[in-house]
Amino acid sequence: MKNSFENPFRPGAGHPPPYLAGRDKEKAEFEKLLQQPVILENLVLTGLRGVGKTVLLDSLKPVAIKNGWLWVGADISESVTISEKNLAIRLITDLSTLTSDFSVSRQEVNRIGFVPSTESIETKLDYKFLVKVFENTPGLVSDKLKSVLELVWKHISRNYRIKGIVLAYDEAQNLSDQAAKDEHPLSILLDIFQSIQKSSLSFMLVLTGLPTLFPKLVAARTYSERMFRVITLSKLDENSSREAIKKPIDERRCPVKFTDHGVAQIIKLSDGYPYFIQFICREAFDIIIQKLESNSKPDFTFDGIIRKLDTDFFAGRWNRITDRQRELLTVVSKLPNCDEEFTVRDIVEQAKLSGQKPFSNSHVSQLLKQLAELGLVYKTRFGNHSFAVPLLGQFINRLHREMSMLDL
Repeated sequence: MKNSFENPFRPGAGHPPPYLAGRDKEKAEFEKLLQQPVILENLVLTGLRGVGKTVLLDSLKPVAIKNGWLWVGADISESVTISEKNLAIRLITDLSTLTSDFSVSRQEVNRIGFVPSTESIETKLDYKFLVKVFENTPGLVSDKLKSVLELVWKHISRNYRIKGIVLAYDEAQNLSDQAAKDEHPLSILLDIFQSIQKSSLSFMLVLTGLPTLFPKLVAARTYSERMFRVITLSKLDENSSREAIKKPIDERRCPVKFTDHGVAQIIKLSDGYPYFIQFICREAFDIIIQKLESNSKPDFTFDGIIRKLDTDFFAGRWNRITDRQRELLTVVSKLPNCDEEFTVRDIVEQAKLSGQKPFSNSHVSQLLKQLAELGLVYKTRFGNHSFAVPLLGQFINRLHREMSMLDL
């Protein structure tokens, strides 16, 4: 059995799973958007960490290419959103990967020497040329970027029989305007795409990010509500979760299989979140293989795996917040609706019932704002709050159970 089979499960951030379960509906929705003769709707993919946003985004690229579209994209880092020019450089860099082989002009130049000769100098539509176009175009950053996009479309549509170009950006919740510095990269991005799409240039914007993304877009430009189709990724249902667990093993004809009871336990512990499914399956698979290699009975409990998940996924987030912030999240974890939405009033009342140090409404609001900035909660469109990290409440409750046992 030794080294006979590679573990098929991949719990890394953004790593494609061996089988993408339960996302056919979302892929079909994107394919409908690709059929638009004029781009009226772009796409926002949103959801909690661990639901598979990046994986789904990557799976949309072959769908776009199959339907006659070109695709470029990248992650949106904090540095991109510092200034309008940084955003422009990001877009130009990505577009240049499509255009760098195109010739803009060719010039015959006489060479100096004893024997008369000429040299052909070709100007390419590469990054340097696009930056030059950007800098030489008069007007605001939006005018300059629009000029670049129009030039790119002119050459690509002439050389390729394509329907359009998808610009896809992950971690787009990092986009924001910097009003204090008079820099508005997010607003510029929205303005440009609205303008070029009104001019029937087939550029489609695909943005992926946490649930804070779409409210940010609407806050920057209210017309964003009409500009995007929003797909919210949720956890997998039971059938899709079972497929995500069993198919990678079945398709590879692995000699190791999870029992029905084991599969049910993984579904329960992961609650259908793709990252947790991959993590638990990978750890369980390794344990079984090691036991078989040592001729031991391949049975085990999931306690050790969940403890490792707590350390690898949750502990880092928990350890960087203050004691008072932890106390508030502990109160939230005791709410029956902690995995859904909760209000300031819910927290204040639960703190009284729990016998903990009380919170005022204003203090709760202040702490929730701080926790939102740390990426642990977010404000919903209805003014309530939710955990931004899946199953965070269960982690907090496990942590406090362990602490209680140590105190005994």
